[in-house]
Amino acid sequence: MVKKKVQFTETVLRDANQSLMATRMPYADFKDILPTMDKAGYYSVECWGGATFDSCLRYLDEDPWERLRNIRKAMPNTRLQMLLRGQNLLGYKHYHDDVVEKFVELSIKNGIDVIRIFDALNDFRNIETALKATKKYGNKRTVASGCISYTQSPVHTVKKYVEMCKELKKMGFDTLCLKDMAGTMSPQEAEGLIKGIKDAVGDVPVILHTHCTTGMAYMTLMKAIDSGVDVIDTATSCFSNGTSQAATETIFYALQQYGIPTGLNEDVINKVNDYFKPLKQKYIDKGLINPKSMGTDSQALVYKVPGGMLSNMIANLKDLNAMDKFDAALAEIPAVRKDMGYPPLVTPLSQMVGNQAVTNVLMGQRYKQISKEIKNYIKGEYGIAPAEVDHDLQVTVLGEGGKPIDCRDEDKKRTGEDFKKAKAELGDLARTEEDVMSYICYPDQARKFFQERKAKEENIAVYTIEEA
Repeated sequence: MVKKKVQFTETVLRDANQSLMATRMPYADFKDILPTMDKAGYYSVECWGGATFDSCLRYLDEDPWERLRNIRKAMPNTRLQMLLRGQNLLGYKHYHDDVVEKFVELSIKNGIDVIRIFDALNDFRNIETALKATKKYGNKRTVASGCISYTQSPVHTVKKYVEMCKELKKMGFDTLCLKDMAGTMSPQEAEGLIKGIKDAVGDVPVILHTHCTTGMAYMTLMKAIDSGVDVIDTATSCFSNGTSQAATETIFYALQQYGIPTGLNEDVINKVNDYFKPLKQKYIDKGLINPKSMGTDSQALVYKVPGGMLSNMIANLKDLNAMDKFDAALAEIPAVRKDMGYPPLVTPLSQMVGNQAVTNVLMGQRYKQISKEIKNYIKGEYGIAPAEVDHDLQVTVLGEGGKPIDCRDEDKKRTGEDFKKAKAELGDLARTEEDVMSYICYPDQARKFFQERKAKEENIAVYTIEEA
């Protein structure tokens, strides 16, 4: 076993709870442990981005920017990390370059250190703007991490991934990350990939992100460590496994026996886990964590379904009283993915493919109803598909002889989402640039949140006057 230092990114504040409980962990539940986490010695703590932004506004009655500032204040010594979907930001469509740049500026201003930037299709044209903005507004702590959405298909090979990493290095990223969102990477694949990438990119740190969905994660991480990976993503053990990441303490313990330094404080990471244990039980008791999310499903090696996608699909089917269609919907996912040209199943593509698979099953006929997002994907609005889209599906959407657009040409024309228009629409509901950005990303949810915020404060003000 290679004895070089391996560092840890702790995911409990973002991807671990996103994967197990659809990102429903409120700030109030974890705020008291943050000063302790700050002493753990993590490479970084992933706490923002991904679905946290949407969840804060839609379900948790929280301002996502305030949440970030509070975490920053409580953890001054730890790198705070976010996941950014390139030109999609944290939403489900492409935004104008100016909006992307402003979002990155505000993210860094409010406390983010590490921005892990990816594109769902690995169309790297869609991450250039976010990278340039990170370099423009970053400071000495800021890290721009170029991320590849890992998947397996006839068009995804080790050679292809190595070439992608070379391109990310050439673009100027500080670190490179392989994002195995479905947990389908095998130990053998990890060995070939990590060794190939390290040989190709030299001293640029390489990160591996994977999930326990299929049961592969522990074996894959250990082989990746042996092959030279620099940083791994893990979750405190009570929020690990199932559709989440491998356990922080378990991997730490194994590496300690091998004499591999990690920089982690064993006492502190155990205290972190002790804190989250009763929280997990509370979420189980409330039904926020579904037993299906906590298990291992080797069939995911066939379906390629990431943890967050699986938990969201379960939640959607439960809302529709259609859990009896779960197995059929799961089996439909690879068929839809093939029709769409084998996109990696990562947000927003995972939700789009998953929702279309559910629709196909519930309607009893494939593509009887096609979502707006799938139509936009086929139109080319998200980027270049890894392989050819099914001809009949393309004709249904584009018409005979229709051709996809160039998404980057269209991005530069998107002037309807600028700050001036958004601010005018919000009026006195918007108090900060961050408010305007929330509205641009999630207009309906943000407006509702701001209206309720205003109503609460006015009620408080009236009550205070009466008391006086």
